[in-house]
Amino acid sequence: MTYLDHAATSPPRREVLEAVLPYLTRDFGNASSQHDLGASAHAALEDARARVAARLGARASEVVFTSGGTEADNTAVKGIALAAPRGRHVIVSAVEHPAVLESAAFLERIGYDVTHLPVDHDGLVHVEALRAELRPDTTLVSVQYANNEVGTVQPVAELAAVAQELGVPFHTDAVQAAGWLDLGVDALGVRAMSLSGHKLGAPKGVGVLYVRRRTPIEPLLHGGGQERGLRSGTSDVASAVGFATALDLVDLARSEPVAAQRDSLIAEVLDRVSGARLTGHPDRRLPGHASFVFDGVSGESVLLRLQERGTLCSSGSACAAGSDEPSPVLLAMGYDPALAQTAVRLTFDERTPAADLDAVAGQIADAVGAVRKLAAG
Repeated sequence: MTYLDHAATSPPRREVLEAVLPYLTRDFGNASSQHDLGASAHAALEDARARVAARLGARASEVVFTSGGTEADNTAVKGIALAAPRGRHVIVSAVEHPAVLESAAFLERIGYDVTHLPVDHDGLVHVEALRAELRPDTTLVSVQYANNEVGTVQPVAELAAVAQELGVPFHTDAVQAAGWLDLGVDALGVRAMSLSGHKLGAPKGVGVLYVRRRTPIEPLLHGGGQERGLRSGTSDVASAVGFATALDLVDLARSEPVAAQRDSLIAEVLDRVSGARLTGHPDRRLPGHASFVFDGVSGESVLLRLQERGTLCSSGSACAAGSDEPSPVLLAMGYDPALAQTAVRLTFDERTPAADLDAVAGQIADAVGAVRKLAAG
């Protein structure tokens, strides 16, 4: 089997599993308990928090563990907008993950004004487009660091600087960027950032929300006051340890060789498959991300043919799996709806065997050819 769907979830790393196991067995205590077992769990939780903070260039008190990227996005978008609003205007890009778009839609239903920033054909948000939409009553801007469907990397630092000129908090969904791009929060200039463990090789069900100190934010979950009152509920110590371990294992030097493999794969697919088009920015894209549309075929049919050949990939966001509608991301980028439904996404990391990547372009050519032949009768 060739697994090329890392953007949906990344295989757990062995070192992470080994780090997690003690906190599911021997050291299983509740981090809020006052006895020795609880104290041990609390120490592990705070050590994990400090390790994550160090990787972000943040304070430990600015790191909140969540159940994943979706909760982190919801907490950031709703929580910042509701806590101490400058007004009732929120700006998000048109190509955000559904966790951000649906959070913004919720705010719209309760009376907020939401602006969706347009993107160009490569999926990029332009700084001047944001500048034109900022208002005195803008209370939050949220633009993702890198797109999960097409891999385009946004100019987050430049966008955040424009928001900062008016004192508007800037949040970025960095779920896909984590592991590939620099997450230093000071260099990015963000007030809040969302991360998810299972994109890094950590367990599913754990994420992180970075919130810069003195940023007013309303919690979504009220209760015992865990996570400094921002996320009540019994702390998942094992998952926090797993997240910190996965983040510690990140080496950004891996990006260059993986990007070279990506470029080779893209060139092979475009050369061998008639009517293939690369989606997303040709240069400003995630290293292990290649995404295409193919004239005259169903993307789902191509995926099934690839699966028959032992290659697992996707048509885009796993959160929209099973939908018959064309990708909203591709529509926002100006693609015709029929062409948008032909999307295929290939995502991988340094653990993916080079031989598998070498073979996949030929498999795609065979799969597209077979689907076209069947359609032609």
